[in-house]
Amino acid sequence: MGNKQEELEMCTHLQGYDLIGITEMWWDGSYDWSIGMEGYRLFRKDRQGRQGGGVALYVNEQLECMELHLGMDEEPTESLWVRIKGSAGTGDIIAGVCYRPPDQEDRVDEALYRQIGAASRSQALVLMGDFNHPDICWRGNTAGHKQSRRFLECVDDNFLLQVTGEPVRRGVMLDLVLTNKEGLVGDIKLKGSLGCSDLEMVEFKILRAARRAHSKLTTLDFRRADFGLFRDLLGRIPWDKVLEGRGAQDSWLIFKDHLLQAQE
Repeated sequence: MGNKQEELEMCTHLQGYDLIGITEMWWDGSYDWSIGMEGYRLFRKDRQGRQGGGVALYVNEQLECMELHLGMDEEPTESLWVRIKGSAGTGDIIAGVCYRPPDQEDRVDEALYRQIGAASRSQALVLMGDFNHPDICWRGNTAGHKQSRRFLECVDDNFLLQVTGEPVRRGVMLDLVLTNKEGLVGDIKLKGSLGCSDLEMVEFKILRAARRAHSKLTTLDFRRADFGLFRDLLGRIPWDKVLEGRGAQDSWLIFKDHLLQAQE
């Protein structure tokens, strides 16, 4: 953030945001005196051991909130989670912000995915951040790299919806907004960069009257299933040919796709 702090404060004052998530803030102890904003409570998680990275979350001080410590005994991740108490008649919302470095190791990815899994079990989750998976095609829910496919699995397994509708940076979609509740996030706008940098701003509204999203898998009535037809459909697939030369990960994704098609 550095010299962009004043611009951030001006933008916040003009727009009256309740929640501001920041990735790649590059803060350390030298910034402690200059990063507070009047009217907001600040949560931050600095990168440990090397320069750069880090995440922060500003929450309007009129909102009752508390930080959640998910995966305290796990590998350190650049993620931050806050529970915001709902007003009368509405449930609480968990807001998360995450930065995933492009060179992040698989074991740290898995620690992050366990945190996402824990947070997604809440009634309402909004997760924003830069996950650095430029090869994901969200329209087709496909990806070229193993790490990106694993991230898609995490999104699918936790029934999350990715609601950023178009590429944000240089024609690729790195900055995402994920939610577990259909209609919870709306009115998404790309606001351009903050200062002379590649830091892009994504603006959205959290709609309290949303309904929780459900996967079709949760509504299937297996008591009425035709398991004979199910076995027949899977038996028609020439598995030796379909899986020839495929690794374990690719084979699993292909098998899962055919399984779900037969289930439909």
